[in-house]
Amino acid sequence: MLLAIIITLVLVMLSVIIHYEMLRAVSNALLSISVKPRARLLVIIAVVFIAHITQISLFAIAFGLMQLQWGLGEIVGRLEGGWLDFFYFSASNFTTLGMGDIFPTGHLRLVSAIESLAGLVLITWSASYTYLAMSKFWGMPKRKK
Repeated sequence: MLLAIIITLVLVMLSVIIHYEMLRAVSNALLSISVKPRARLLVIIAVVFIAHITQISLFAIAFGLMQLQWGLGEIVGRLEGGWLDFFYFSASNFTTLGMGDIFPTGHLRLVSAIESLAGLVLITWSASYTYLAMSKFWGMPKRKK
């Protein structure tokens, strides 16, 4: 169980660092490029998607290693075989969708539960960042009094 806790903490820390660094990088990049304000938002959305796909992939790799290499549990259910199952399971957890067609056993349950919490926080962070960027770059006309 201690190993599962350590793995979970490392995954959450790496996910937060990835998220922070990608948002910081896009913020800095947007200050120096000259594109239309709405195009800037497309860049932001693309970077946010890349960040989330990276985080989901990180958890998927951990699930695969925990099951196939370290014997810390299994993902069972309607599996098709291969790494895509781990990615699908991770994406379902991260987005808190939780389809229910595959589920974890053993210590993978702890990691998957915390992934859902981390995903919720990171997706909310992305939404807040995007909102702030929209208010800055969107260029909406001001209301007349």
